[in-house]
Amino acid sequence: MCGIVGLFLKDPKLEPQLGAMLTDMLITMTDRGPDSAGIAIYGRPEKGRAKLTVQSPAPDADFATLTEDLGKAVAAKVTGTVKDTHIVLELPEDRLDAARHAMRDLRPNARVMSAGEGIEIYKEVGLPKDVAARFDVARMSGTHGIGHTRMATESAVTTMGAHPFSTGADQCLVHNGSLSNHNSVRRVLRQAGMTFETENDTEVAAAFISHKLQEGAKLGEAMEATLTDLDGFFTFVVGTKNGFGVVRDPIACKPAVMAETDQYVAFGSEYRAMVNLPGIDAARVWEPEPATVYFWER
Repeated sequence: MCGIVGLFLKDPKLEPQLGAMLTDMLITMTDRGPDSAGIAIYGRPEKGRAKLTVQSPAPDADFATLTEDLGKAVAAKVTGTVKDTHIVLELPEDRLDAARHAMRDLRPNARVMSAGEGIEIYKEVGLPKDVAARFDVARMSGTHGIGHTRMATESAVTTMGAHPFSTGADQCLVHNGSLSNHNSVRRVLRQAGMTFETENDTEVAAAFISHKLQEGAKLGEAMEATLTDLDGFFTFVVGTKNGFGVVRDPIACKPAVMAETDQYVAFGSEYRAMVNLPGIDAARVWEPEPATVYFWER
């Protein structure tokens, strides 16, 4: 059992409150998964710039000279903002891939949480309230975001096992459920050039969608493919640079509720995750249908 939340803002006036609203939603879902938690926040991209969010078990040592070391490695100016065990590195967009590869040699014990023009992912072991407080998520602004609180069932309770998983630029996925064919799908995706950091089934789902997008599929098409190629019980919430999507397996045994107003689209594993959102009393509220893809993009 895990808890998922998501929020896509239609009204730019709400953007300064995105982090606070997502934090409240995720904390409400604490009893669905107290092992670890994570949030992906999408900010408005700055033209020609990109972000690399990196986590380290030894941030004092790994982050001390990282901007200088990485700047030399990619021949570009790199700036960084440290947030507890994470650092958000900003650099020219055309140096993003080079920076990601350079990190493997420069800081072999650090891990890239996300990369892209707008995405930042923060995740750690612990309760949602504690994880959100460590990274000051409530003060973050943005256009949309997704979050997850985990109750581990098939892999260890670690930072890397926490959700969201990001396997492509400005892409991420959270998951409630369990996949039965993730090992065979992982093998196929590895042969296609995808790489993996964990043995978690959710990372396979994220990589599956990223691979479909790389092949030219649209977000809706990539999500529809999960219904035929991935076996098991699942509710997926997917984030991209321009929006987010939701899909449930054909049996749909994992709970899910959605709400939409003129200001936002919201997702929660339970309705109580959304009770403090503005205008929720007047929202259109519904349970997503099984084997049906929902997505919103700007």
